[in-house]
Amino acid sequence: MKSLTAFWLLLRGGAHIAGGWWTIRTRFPKLSQAEREAEVQRWARNFLRVWRIDLDVRGAPPKDGPLLMVVNHISWLDILVMHAAGYCRFVSKSDVKRWPMIGMMATGAGTLYIERDSRRDALRVVHHMRDALVRGEVVAVFPEGTTSNGITLLPFHANLIQAAISAHAPALPVALQFIDGRNGAMSTAPMYIGDQTLLESVWRTLTTPGLRAVVSYGQAQSPEGRERREWAAELRRQVDGLRNGVDAPE
Repeated sequence: MKSLTAFWLLLRGGAHIAGGWWTIRTRFPKLSQAEREAEVQRWARNFLRVWRIDLDVRGAPPKDGPLLMVVNHISWLDILVMHAAGYCRFVSKSDVKRWPMIGMMATGAGTLYIERDSRRDALRVVHHMRDALVRGEVVAVFPEGTTSNGITLLPFHANLIQAAISAHAPALPVALQFIDGRNGAMSTAPMYIGDQTLLESVWRTLTTPGLRAVVSYGQAQSPEGRERREWAAELRRQVDGLRNGVDAPE
């Protein structure tokens, strides 16, 4: 039964993705930026509903920028979950741009792409992030640079944090977790690391009933007097505190 249910959810998810792709192709050119952002959030929330993933938002999602959100990274699901909680403009690896349909949708949602192995490209993206922050946008990054197992945090890279310092914009620590709703324990079902394939991660997600995504927003921090490496370490500590269900000290 689990396999049959998962296959049915996979088909429904594919149809929902196709619908989002069609919306971007036909409706987005006629929408204002605010309307596009609302449409992205609505689509992401409906996607989670289609795949029976509950969303638990703790704290207040930011409404306006300039703001740099710093989020831990577990799965391919992370961007969908964050968009469902509240629209933001993500920085993502350039591979996503080339994914069929998903790439167009990510681009339509305002994603900034980065070649992670290129220092020169990282500098280019930092400049684009700074410009977006100066325009008053909410930009989100995964400073671990790759997905982790969700149990422990990887070190936070400081390069992208420089955008907030250059734009004189605050940074907001955000913790992301996946929980087994049946027993309240952390779930590794959506995990996507190492040699795992995307299909393996998707199939585990669809065959795990009662999955809940938890997004915990902390308190924004001013960039004044900050040095990027020290600030990255402090933001990591704050995210870790949020993951453990406690408010990290000021």
